[in-house]
Amino acid sequence: MFFLLSKTLNYLVMPLTIVVGCFVLSLIIKNKTWRRRFLFAGMILLFVFSNEFLANELMKAWEVETKPYNSMRKYRLGIVLTGTVIPQLKPDDRVYFTRGADRVVHTVQLYKLGLIESILVSGGSGRLIDIKEREADRFKEAMVLMGVPDSLILLENTTRNTHESALEVKKILIAKGYSSDECLLITSAFHMRRSLACYRKVGLDVDSFTTDFYAHKGSYYFDAFFLPKLEALAIWHKLFREWVGFIAYWVAGYV
Repeated sequence: MFFLLSKTLNYLVMPLTIVVGCFVLSLIIKNKTWRRRFLFAGMILLFVFSNEFLANELMKAWEVETKPYNSMRKYRLGIVLTGTVIPQLKPDDRVYFTRGADRVVHTVQLYKLGLIESILVSGGSGRLIDIKEREADRFKEAMVLMGVPDSLILLENTTRNTHESALEVKKILIAKGYSSDECLLITSAFHMRRSLACYRKVGLDVDSFTTDFYAHKGSYYFDAFFLPKLEALAIWHKLFREWVGFIAYWVAGYV
């Protein structure tokens, strides 16, 4: 039930959904004062959610910084979380990734640099309707193609969200004889706060390594402050999903 409610809530409170809701209410409400208020609110929110400066600064504050390779120690196991595979595309003789493919690429790089000895991929299908395709399996396909031996990749491909992942990964670590301080958690920078909170809630005090950054560190130009950007809406969408997810997990006692 929690899984269904959290997914539904995600769709209802997204930035663009809120903006469209304000505009719709401005058309259907009979009271002229409230019609103007909702129209004005929709216009203001659309400007805010499409503003590159605001979106980038908030994402920069939320994302967890990564580490240079030369400052890292070695780990027995790298735990990489899925969530970046595009399912059901044809032909199905290859793996299709969203921009979060850094999770795979940087994990393989950590292995080839000798910073992790083996890999555990965690994640099944996070969709409301189960399509039977398991993201962990697809991650493994790509990693083997990149040169990681099949025997060094463990799979956890049954979980639907980060909380379930933490519980199942803990069972695997106990069964395989890994301690938390030997493990490195790998996921996108925007997703790391919730992921670490979930893992530490179940007693896994793992170190973190972030990938797939949305925020940039560069300078701003005039258009970043005043012209609407589609990319800004995408960043706000990511932020809202994580904020809503974090709050829902906190209410449920998962973090």
